[in-house]
Amino acid sequence: MDQKKEVRRQALQRQIARLQRGQTAMKQRNDWLVRWRLIAFLAGLLVSAAMLLSYGVGWWLPVSLGALLPFAALVYVHHRHEKALRRWEIWLAVKQNHLARMNLDWANIPPALPVPPRFDHPFALDLDLVGERSLHRVMDTAVSLEGSQRLRDWLLITMPELASLQKRQTLVGELASKPLFRDKLRLNATLVAQKSDEKWPGQRLLDWLAAQKQDGRRLRSVLLILFPLALVNGGLLLLYLTGQLPPVWIAGWLLYAIMSALQLRQIGQVFQEAFFLQDGLEQLRAVFDFLEGYRYGRSPYLKTLCEPFWREGKRPSQQLKQIGHIVSAISLQKNPFVWFMINALLPWDLYFVYRLQQQKKELFQALPVWLDIWAELEALNSLANFAYLNPGFILPQVAAESPVLFQAEMLGHPLISDNVRVCNDFGLLQLGAVDIITGSNMAGKSSFLRTVGINLSLAFAGGPVCAASLQTTLFRLYTSMRIADSVTDGFSYFYAEVQRLKALLDALQQEPALPLFFLIDEIFRGTNNRERLIGSRAYVAALAGGNGVGIIATHDLDLVTLAESLPDVTNYHFRDDVRNGRMVFDYTLHPGPCPTTNALKIMQLAQLPVDP
Repeated sequence: MDQKKEVRRQALQRQIARLQRGQTAMKQRNDWLVRWRLIAFLAGLLVSAAMLLSYGVGWWLPVSLGALLPFAALVYVHHRHEKALRRWEIWLAVKQNHLARMNLDWANIPPALPVPPRFDHPFALDLDLVGERSLHRVMDTAVSLEGSQRLRDWLLITMPELASLQKRQTLVGELASKPLFRDKLRLNATLVAQKSDEKWPGQRLLDWLAAQKQDGRRLRSVLLILFPLALVNGGLLLLYLTGQLPPVWIAGWLLYAIMSALQLRQIGQVFQEAFFLQDGLEQLRAVFDFLEGYRYGRSPYLKTLCEPFWREGKRPSQQLKQIGHIVSAISLQKNPFVWFMINALLPWDLYFVYRLQQQKKELFQALPVWLDIWAELEALNSLANFAYLNPGFILPQVAAESPVLFQAEMLGHPLISDNVRVCNDFGLLQLGAVDIITGSNMAGKSSFLRTVGINLSLAFAGGPVCAASLQTTLFRLYTSMRIADSVTDGFSYFYAEVQRLKALLDALQQEPALPLFFLIDEIFRGTNNRERLIGSRAYVAALAGGNGVGIIATHDLDLVTLAESLPDVTNYHFRDDVRNGRMVFDYTLHPGPCPTTNALKIMQLAQLPVDP
C-alpha cells in the first residue's frame, strides 16, 4: 500500500471529522439566532404597540425604531452567520469529495456529465473515460460546465500535441503542490453555482453579451447634440426666470424632449439588461476576486496563466465597479419625480445607456478571456487534484520522437482500488509491432488493454499515470472492445464489429499522421470459429508492420502461431489456477502463448455437465 497516500487519507478523515463538529456547532448557533430574532421582533412589536396605546403617536415612532434595533442587529448577524455556514458546508463537501475520489467511493462522487446519445469516439467508451463509472467522473472537480468539458476534451484528445501537453504537465506539477489554492478556488466557484448539483454554464452569459452587441456611434452623435442643447436650454430658462428673455426656452426644450423620446423608444429593455449583467457578474465576483487577490509568489507558470486577473487597468473588479456605477445611476427610475426632473434637464438615461453599451463592448472582449482562464484552471486543478490524491502516480515522459515507443514499469489501472490492483511491466519497442495476449476467462486480458489505453489517455491529457515510470511517443488511440449492436439501425453485432475494425484499419493507413496505438478485444467474436480464424489471421497480418503498434486480446489459441510467420507479432498471456475448488488468478503478464484454458474448469465448478 502507498504509505504517502494513506497518510493523506488519514489527514482528510481528520479534517472531515473536525469540519463536521464545527458544522454541528454552527447549526446550533444558527437555530439560536433564529429563535432570538423571533423573540426580538415580538418584543419590539409589543413595545411599539404599548407606546402607541399609552403615549400616542408622538413617542411611538422613535421608541418603536429603538425597540426594533436589536431585531435589525440580529438579522444582520444571522445573515453573516448563514453565509459563513454556507462556506463551511461547501468546504466540508470539498473534503468529503476528495476522500470519495481517493477511495473510489462511487456513491459519494458527484455525478458525471451525461454522455451524448449516439456518442461516437475512437476510444472513449471502451476505456471508461466517460460515463457513470469513468475516469472523467473520478477526476472532475470543476464547477463550471466549460471546465468539466475541457477536462473531458483533454482525456478524449485524438491528435495530441507535444507543446500543449508539456505546458499542461508543467502547470499540473505546480498546482499539485497547492491544495489550498485548488480547494479555495473550488469553494469560491461553488458559491457561483445556483445549484450545487449542476455545472455553472458560463457560455450562457457570453451568448447573451453577443446577442446584445449594439453600435454606440449613433447614440454618441445624438448625445453630442443633446448635451449642448440642454446647456443652451438651461441658459435660456435662467434668463427667462430673471426676466431678461421671453419663454423661448420652451421651443428648445420641446426639441430636446422629442429627440430624447425618439431615442428612449429605441433602447427598450436596456435597464433590465443592466441589472441582468450586474447580477451575472456579481455571481462571478467570488472567483474573480480570489484570482485577483491571490499572491502567486513562487508559482511563475500559474501567475502567467492568471495575468489578465491581476494586470493593472484590466482587472474584473474594475469592470464590476464601473457596471455598479451605471446601475446605481439608472436606478433613479425607482423615483419617478426625481427621474423626470433630471432627464428634463440633462440626457441622463441616454448617457448611461451609452456608457452601458461601451461597457458591454469591453466585456465582450474581456469576459471570454476570464472565463476561458477559469475553465482552464478548473480542468488543470482536476488533473492536479488527481495527482495529489494519488501520490504514487507519476507524470510520464512524452516525446514527439523517441527510440522508445512505449515502455512502462509497474503499470496499473487507476480505477482499480489500491489493495487489489496488480501492476505489470510492458513495452512496445518498434513500429508495426502487434502483441497478442491469450489467457483464460476472467484472467485479466481486457482489463490490461484498458490499463494501457487509459494511461495513454492520461499521459496525452497532461496528467499523472498509474505507473512507476512511463515513456511514450505521441500516438493516436483507437480501440475495438465494447461493440454494441443496434436493433433500431438494423445492425447486427458482427456487422457493427466489422465496421469498427474497418475504421481502425483506415485510421492505421492514414498518411502522414501520428502512429496509431490500437487495442482490440476478442477479434471477430460475432462469427463461427472457422471464419473467425481466417478473418483474424488476415486482419492481424494487415496490422503488423503498419504505421502503429497495438495489442490484441483473444481466446483463440490458434492465433499465437502468427508469431512464427510474422516477425512483428509477439505473444503474451495471463494464467489461472484452481485452488481449493475455486479459480485463482494472479493477473500478471507472462511472455509466450497461454498454456492453459479454463472454460471447462469453470463449467465443472458450476456443476454443469462436461464430457470427459
